[in-house]
Amino acid sequence: MINNVYTLLRPQQWLKNIFCFIPLFFGRHIFELEYLVPCSLVFMAYCFAASGIYCFNDTFDAEVDKLHPVKSKRPVASGAVSKPAAYALSAGCFAISLAVVFLGQAVSGTSMLPVFGIIGFYIVINIAYCVRLKHFAIVDVFVIAVGFVLRVLIGGLATGIELSQWLILMTFLLAMFLAFAKRRDDVVMYENTGIMARRNVNRYSVQFLNQAISIIASITMVCYIMYTVSPEVIERFHSSYLYITSIFVLAGIIRYLQVTIVDVKSGSPTKVLLKDHFIHACIIGWLCSFLFILYL
Repeated sequence: MINNVYTLLRPQQWLKNIFCFIPLFFGRHIFELEYLVPCSLVFMAYCFAASGIYCFNDTFDAEVDKLHPVKSKRPVASGAVSKPAAYALSAGCFAISLAVVFLGQAVSGTSMLPVFGIIGFYIVINIAYCVRLKHFAIVDVFVIAVGFVLRVLIGGLATGIELSQWLILMTFLLAMFLAFAKRRDDVVMYENTGIMARRNVNRYSVQFLNQAISIIASITMVCYIMYTVSPEVIERFHSSYLYITSIFVLAGIIRYLQVTIVDVKSGSPTKVLLKDHFIHACIIGWLCSFLFILYL
C-alpha cells in the first residue's frame, strides 16, 4: 500500500518545484535563512499541491490509462488503489498544502494571502487541465508553462523579492520547450504503435513539433544572452561577465534537442534531467559560474 501511495504522489516530480527558489538564487539571497525558511515552506506547499493534482489526474484518467501499456500499471488504473481512496488522498494533499501556507504565515509573521491565492489558482487551473484543457493542442502546453511561472512567482511573493521580466519570460519559454519536447515523444509513440498517450496527440505532428521546439529553443537562448548583457542586469549584479554562463545554457538546450530528436527520449523531462550526465555537467557548470560571479 505504501508503494502505491508513493507512486500516486510522484515525489520524483517535486524536482520541478525547485523553480520556487529561483528568485532567491538570482536575488543573491540563497544562503540567507530569513529568505530560505519561507521559500522552503512554499516549496513544500507546492509539492503537496502538485501531488494532489497527480492523484486527481490518475484517478480521473484511470479508465483511459487501462488501455496504455505503461500507464495501465499505475495504482488506480491497475486496481491496486480504489478511486475513492485516491480522490481522498488528493484532497488530503490539497489540505496539507494550504495548511503549510498558513504555517508559513505564522512563522514569517507576514500575510501569505497572495501565496494562498497562487496555490489555489494552481490547483484550480490544473484540475481544469486534467478534466478538459489537456485535450486542446497548444493550450495544454501553455497551461503547463503557466504552472512553472507560478512556481517562480510564489517564491518571489513568499520572500518579498522583486522579479524581473527576464526571469518570468525565460521560465515560461523553458517550460514551453520542455512541454513541446514531451509532446513530440507522445506523437512518435502514436506513429509507431498507434497508442495515444493523450487525446490531442493527433493535433500534433513530428514536423510541427520539430519546428515549434526549434523556434522556442532559439528564442530561449537569445533571451538568455540578452538577459546577461542587459545594462539593467549588469548594474544589479555589478558584473559584466554574466554572458560567460551562456555557454552552459546553450550546451544544455542543444543537448536536450539531441535527446528529443535523435534519441527520442524526452517523454519524461524529469528523468532526462536526473539521468543525463551531459546535462548534469551543463547545470553544474552554469551553477558554479553563476555562483562565482554573483557571490564571490
